[in-house]
Parts: sequence; structure tokens; C-alpha cells
Amino acid sequence: MAAQRAEQARELAETFLRILNLHRVDFPPASAPVAPAPRPPDRAAISKHYLEHALIGIGVFQRAARAQAKRRAVEWTEAEVQRQWAALGQQQAQWQQHLDQRWHQLCTNAPDVVIETLEEAFEDNDAPAAAVGVTGDDVSLVVLVPPVEQVVPERMPTTTQAGNLSLKKLPQGERANYYGLFVYGQVLVTVREALAVAPGLASTRVVVLRNDGQDSYGRPRVSCLLAARFARQALDGVRWESSDAAAIINDVSAELLLNQRGRTGELMPLDLSAEPALTALIEAVDLTDLTGTHPAAAH
Repeated sequence: MAAQRAEQARELAETFLRILNLHRVDFPPASAPVAPAPRPPDRAAISKHYLEHALIGIGVFQRAARAQAKRRAVEWTEAEVQRQWAALGQQQAQWQQHLDQRWHQLCTNAPDVVIETLEEAFEDNDAPAAAVGVTGDDVSLVVLVPPVEQVVPERMPTTTQAGNLSLKKLPQGERANYYGLFVYGQVLVTVREALAVAPGLASTRVVVLRNDGQDSYGRPRVSCLLAARFARQALDGVRWESSDAAAIINDVSAELLLNQRGRTGELMPLDLSAEPALTALIEAVDLTDLTGTHPAAAH
């Protein structure tokens, strides 16, 4: 029983630690891609093929003819190897030209290329994210987060005054604080990744949607918890290891919109009635794809 309790405490501690460190994931900046060097031609297989071909009809005792045939096979082999090398070099050059063109498009913020690059980068993210649009050097992103009960445990491991292990129930305010750190952490990790893989972007606009399940028709329901803009320049010099996600969000973001309940600090849905641009951005999101839900066809 004690061992089971200790294992539970360890898992809980890891969960809280992950929340605290979400925003500290670092992403190396993208660099111009280089087409890989081609695999060399299989000289041994080519040589075997031409030698067999050259020796057809020549008996084993026809030494002079066999020697001459072997010399021809060597010449043929060398010519074929050079031909294949030239073809492979041409293929590599064509691939490099394609990569260079795409890199230029990424660096100059061609919308289709930026969005496709971000979609690929976000595929393995814990919180689903999508690039909705690119305007100039600014990209609009949407991040989907689960509700608090799927993220923050109800209990936290601690020790009593006697030194015994205890799993205390988290007060509502503390749980709301951890959930806020989770949301802010997901925002920052998404922003950092976007700016790392798309070097031409100067800023990102981020909207956070909470997944509130499905309605009676199986359609996804979401609430908007946060909206903000982050300039690349504002992230320079941030002390990621010593600053928590909430402090960073408040210090580096612009146009920050959020709604916190006074006593607990709980993140509440934003009232979008006076935010037509924000409403339009959310309406442009494919929620069924982002949430992974597919409502049944109407009858």
C-alpha cells in the first residue's frame, strides 16, 4: 500500500513538474536545407553485369579473348558508373534547387509554405495547434487546450509535519493557477516553435480555445480563453529557465486578452461580442480537424 502511494505521488509530482516546465522547451532555429548526397553507384554489381555480358560465347581456354573481354568490361563499367554519377548529380542539383526555392518562400513568408511548414511542426504537439493565416510577416495561430480536469490533478504530493507522505487536495485557487500555467506554457511553446521553424515571421497572434466537448449533434464546442500577440524581438533575452510562464506572458505579449475570476484567478471564457476580428479568426478554424471530432451526418 505504501509503495502504491509512493508511486502515485511520483506520478503526480511529474505531472506538476511538466506543467511548470512546458514553456522551457527549446527549438533550434531552422536553417537552409541541403539535399543529401546520393548513394554511390553499385560498382560491383555493374562490373559483374558487364563481365558476364562480355564473356558470353568465349571459352575458358580462350585466354587472349577472355583478357580482351575483361578489359572491355572494365571500360563499360567505368562508363556506366560515370553515367550514373552524372545522373545522380543532376537529380541532387534539381532537388537542391527545389529546396532553395522553398526555403526562399519560407523566409519571405509565402502563406501556403509557412502554413504547411507549421502544420508539419505542430503534428507532435501535446496541445493541437493550427496556423490559420499569414499576413505579411505575421501569422495567426490557434491552440486547443483541454479543460482543467484533464490537465491538473485534484491532489498534490506533500509531506506532513511528521515527515509522512500525504496527497493533499488542491484548493481551487491553486488548481486554477496550475491550469493557467499549463495554458500559458502551451501558448509559449507553440509561439517558440513557430518562430523557430519559420524564420521570416516577425510576430504571431495566438488564440487559445478550450475544448468543451460536443453538443447534441456531435459538433465540437469551444471557449476562447486567451488572445495575444507576440513579437519575435520581444522574446529575445527572456530568461526561460528562471521565469514562469505567467510572468513571461505578461511581460512579452501585446494586445493580451484574458478573463480571470477575481478570487481564484480561474481563466474564464472571453466575451467576444465586441471582438469581431477575433470571432472571424475562430470561425476560420476547422474545429472538427483540430478537436478530432467528426459529427454524424444529418438525416
